[in-house]
Amino acid sequence: MTMTQRLSDSVASKLSQLRQKLPEFPVLPVKGRLVRMVGMTIETVGTYAAIGSRCHILQPNQPPIEAEVVGFEQDTLYLMPIGPIQGLSPNAQVVPLQGGIQVPVGKQMLGRVLDGTGKPLDGLGEIVTEDTWPIEGIRLNPLQRAPIEQPLDVGIKAINGLLTLGKGQRVGLMAGTGVGKSVLLGMMTRYTSADIVVVGLIGERGREVNDFVRNNLGEEGLKRSVVVATPADDPPLMRLHGAMLATSIAEYFRSLGMNVLLLMDSLTRFAQAQREIALAVGEPPATKGYPPSVFAKLPHLVERAGNSDSGEGSITAIYTVLAEGDDQSDPVVDSARGVLDGHIVLSREIAESGRYPAIDVEASVSRVMVDIASERHLQLAARFKQLYSLYAQNKDLINVGAYKQGTDPQIDLAIQKHSELEAFLSQSIHEAFDLEQSLKALELSLQ
Repeated sequence: MTMTQRLSDSVASKLSQLRQKLPEFPVLPVKGRLVRMVGMTIETVGTYAAIGSRCHILQPNQPPIEAEVVGFEQDTLYLMPIGPIQGLSPNAQVVPLQGGIQVPVGKQMLGRVLDGTGKPLDGLGEIVTEDTWPIEGIRLNPLQRAPIEQPLDVGIKAINGLLTLGKGQRVGLMAGTGVGKSVLLGMMTRYTSADIVVVGLIGERGREVNDFVRNNLGEEGLKRSVVVATPADDPPLMRLHGAMLATSIAEYFRSLGMNVLLLMDSLTRFAQAQREIALAVGEPPATKGYPPSVFAKLPHLVERAGNSDSGEGSITAIYTVLAEGDDQSDPVVDSARGVLDGHIVLSREIAESGRYPAIDVEASVSRVMVDIASERHLQLAARFKQLYSLYAQNKDLINVGAYKQGTDPQIDLAIQKHSELEAFLSQSIHEAFDLEQSLKALELSLQ
């Protein structure tokens, strides 16, 4: 069965069933007026709208400006603009829009690069999609979700062999700046066995967005991918919506029974966008300047990934988390560790030594590997980590010549095998290793 046939099979009936779970927004099309704007927060009186709904700000001889309701106080609504606000003036009319926020979704998005509203950025023409999906997603009963039982091949032997990921798992890629996150994500995009790849580039520099699409993703990787890009100069609400749009697209393909790999770079920029919004509407800062709503938004986003409740389709999500100053106790890093099913740490020290991908296997963990890997695989991975860790613990003694060979047979073996272990962890950006090849390479490194 081709991918197109899978996409078109029973789409209407599945989406109809899912939409029965959607919340309804009250329809109160009473016009209000804009009375104040401070920073990026617009205050309006005279109208009523629900949190999360959208409004149009209307002015003579200008296109409408779209904004979202992010808070209220008595009769005053707080709005946050989604796009540019040039030309906005006092007493502009504010008109609530009917219904919740629906975003376009469909197989026509494959191979395209979109902004946070679903509009194309690649200059290849408009995208006419076959359906829509709620940007806030459709909540699934956690007890009805299918368990994680099958491994997902990501084409990286260090991950396949030592940190095996399962279909439906949610993982954090923890790293500072400039240690190879984007390159690693690009390799996964090209080499994964997933049916569809959805990439969310949230709050990155515009140059990095272009580099990722052209160099890291490449023409081959783009064919079965959808890229959602909301650069750093977009308003905070647009960056927030970019992350939610990427997740909505992944949910749509999952509802069709497909295995989706969702790569989001980065969860930290998502948290920072929510921080900007929360502080603008008066929420007090708590942990290192982050308001409490930030830590409520993170699980709301990541819990949308995972396996479906129908037993078919999955979203395996990998979220990059920026450790500011390489601080692994950063509040966003710490919170992400608590809501994800594992984390892969990229080390600056390893990157500076010239080994890529710079995965710190001692600090990384996959919480579902024990459920999806064979007993033989688990034994090999445990043995590898034991020898690698033993060498690391005695590295200083070995380098200065203070360790005498023959003192400890296990340390002697760790020294003897160290070059093979390092070779296993190294991989060129042009190489791909499937699960079987990764297991064989792991076994060879220990022989």
